[in-house]
Amino acid sequence: MQEKERTGTVRRHTRRIGRFDSRTTLPPDSDAEHISAELTDGVLTVNVPKAGKEQAQRIEITG
Repeated sequence: MQEKERTGTVRRHTRRIGRFDSRTTLPPDSDAEHISAELTDGVLTVNVPKAGKEQAQRIEITG
C-alpha cells in the first residue's frame, strides 16, 4: 500500500483482486454526519470533512 499526504489530502493506492476489507480510524475533529463516498471506475473516494469549531454560547439565567 502506498500512502501520500499533501495539502490536507491523504491518498492510498492499493491493488487487490477479489473481495477485501479495509478500515481506518478517523481523526477526532472529523464531521461524521457529513461523510460521503463515491465509487467511480473502480476508484473509491471518501470525503471526511472537518467539524466546525465549537463556539461558546451565552445562556441567560433568570431567577
